Amino acid sequence: MFCIKNNYINIDFLNYLNPINIKNELDRYIIGQNETKKIISVAVYNHYKRLYLLQSKNIYLEKSNIILIGPTGCGKTLMVKTLAKIINTPIIVVDATSFTEAGYVGDDVESIIQKLLHECEYDVELTERSIIYIDEIDKISKKTDFISGKDVSGEGVQQSLLKLIEGISINVTSLIDKKNPQQNPQVFNVDTTNILFIAGGAFSGIENFILNRIDKEYSFLDNKDNKNIIEKTDTEDLINFGIIPEFLGRLPILAKFRELTEFEFIYILIKSKNSLLKQFCYLFLIEGVSIKFTFSSIKEIAKIAVNKKIGARGLKSILENVLLNTMFLFPSKINLKLVVIYKEVITKNKKPIFIYN
Repeated sequence: MFCIKNNYINIDFLNYLNPINIKNELDRYIIGQNETKKIISVAVYNHYKRLYLLQSKNIYLEKSNIILIGPTGCGKTLMVKTLAKIINTPIIVVDATSFTEAGYVGDDVESIIQKLLHECEYDVELTERSIIYIDEIDKISKKTDFISGKDVSGEGVQQSLLKLIEGISINVTSLIDKKNPQQNPQVFNVDTTNILFIAGGAFSGIENFILNRIDKEYSFLDNKDNKNIIEKTDTEDLINFGIIPEFLGRLPILAKFRELTEFEFIYILIKSKNSLLKQFCYLFLIEGVSIKFTFSSIKEIAKIAVNKKIGARGLKSILENVLLNTMFLFPSKINLKLVVIYKEVITKNKKPIFIYN
């Protein structure tokens, strides 16, 4: 069977995991997004089956890379990082906005492979079976500078990434040699054919393209369901947004993330591994003080996150703001035993309840 290796363990992948097991593991860390988890679990499992067939049977199947679409803070990056841990595979996360077309100021897209090779401790075989997540892919949509007529960071970067994603053999030096050039640097030849590429982005504004397409397709309907409109995204909308067809052709699996609900925010606050409420509790407990949140206060925090559309990532800033005065005052209070945060602390900026020994 096909094995993935790293510093810790060799995994007989096809015996160790299947799509249901992968999704079950994702469920432990990621709240909601069930359909998206299924899509990603199947895609990753099939990818490593493809590598097994290539290695053991010499049967070549085309690679199916993945593109993730969803609002900020819905769990795209966290899901990819968690996935890499589940399947015990090295991963790097790169920001698409840092790359430019060759000949312009900025990182060359080939430096992605250099970073991955470094992450894999210069094990070429492991590098060639790893995962690259390209974040903010929507930021390199096709746009033209009307003054110069040049496309510095849009279509040109997509064209450059095409070669890497499809599969090329590339010679790269180590990051150490890049920072400290030597006369005879060690050169590594890496084939990107079997690297799994996942691209993701918020695609802010794509809703307009989706609605326009739906209006044309279903003009005979009076009432159209615009709830979670991002889930209706298709390749036509992405092309209209500025992603070139050739690029989408190399990322055939489309996984869509919807906005989190109030219930899911509550679950993230209370039940998720290393939940934010637990983290803040530790900040109080280290000084011998407990802090309790009433359920109504937690619900209000979740409502703010929904209304502001800031995603799970924004929950921390909400809590920091809510607890600022409390965290300023409580270290100076003598014999303080318990702090209680109730609904009006959130909605009316009232003081929390302080209970002393």
